[in-house]
Amino acid sequence: MKQPKLKGKAPTMHDVARLAGVSQPTVSRVLNQNDTSVQISEETRYRVHQAVEALGYRPNVIARSLRTQRTQTIALMIADISNAFYHPIARAVQDIARQFDYEVLISNSDHVYEHEKHFCEIVLRRGVDGAILVPIRLTGDDLDEYMSQTHIPFVVLGHHFYHPHVDVVYMDDERATYETTRWLISERGHTCIGYIGVPDILPPGPRRLRGFHRALVDCGLTADPRFILESDFTMEGGRRIAHQLIQQREIPSALMVANDLMAIGLILALQDAGYHIPEDVAIVGFDNIPEATVVRPTLTTIAQNPRDLGEKLAHALFERIENPELTERRLFESSYQLIVRNSA
Repeated sequence: MKQPKLKGKAPTMHDVARLAGVSQPTVSRVLNQNDTSVQISEETRYRVHQAVEALGYRPNVIARSLRTQRTQTIALMIADISNAFYHPIARAVQDIARQFDYEVLISNSDHVYEHEKHFCEIVLRRGVDGAILVPIRLTGDDLDEYMSQTHIPFVVLGHHFYHPHVDVVYMDDERATYETTRWLISERGHTCIGYIGVPDILPPGPRRLRGFHRALVDCGLTADPRFILESDFTMEGGRRIAHQLIQQREIPSALMVANDLMAIGLILALQDAGYHIPEDVAIVGFDNIPEATVVRPTLTTIAQNPRDLGEKLAHALFERIENPELTERRLFESSYQLIVRNSA
């Protein structure tokens, strides 16, 4: 089927119907793959698709959204787009979305409360069909305010977040930190272990610190407050902690660090100051980002499965989009694994 593309105006569904020799409603049903109310032959579908290609027809998304009450778009808010941990999450969400013929709007909050609230306001204005959040400061009450103004589903990453109608995907990082700290004690023989975390206002902070303290107590050890320090999840934050430890003129034999970026910053700054890893201090990170295999020595770390996290987030959201009767909160747990490399 060959037909010159229309000049001067965009082809319409009427043009497609005329070229394919079918009615306009038939074209609509063929292009709307979810419409199974009328059986359409494969030969008719072929003629419609040939006409669409020949004319260069593109469906009017706005008109379709008015008809179906869907925009075929979801939104994803991540905490720090520069952190490689979030890249597989975003990719997994996008891959699943494409299976449902959806596009993904991605936003970055930089751990800033105002940015997280602004994202929710944008979601309201754009009229997306659902949203996935990695909330660091946003609360259940905050989200409840937005949910009362829109009826789209939200899905959240992080066990810290509670709302009775919002699904949560999480990894038990308290247990992971507990088990890894015990590994440093029982398998590596460390008795003076420090912990580099983040302020309690950042959700992973309290959970991972609790796991660390529980492991010490269960092994009959006591934390040295000089070596319980906080930073900000960045490589530069790890460097600052290294300089602080160097100024104290004493460092523990091992350090549990709340994420890989800080752990790598620590390694680089301590090496610059003449320390050897792991001979002078063993270092364990958290996340297993790609850079963990590039730094020397390679970083021992607790590996989350960001691809699995992203897939669980997306599947939970689309289940809610397709089944509005789902209302109660659901929990989906992802796995973790200690990856032993050369830094500990």
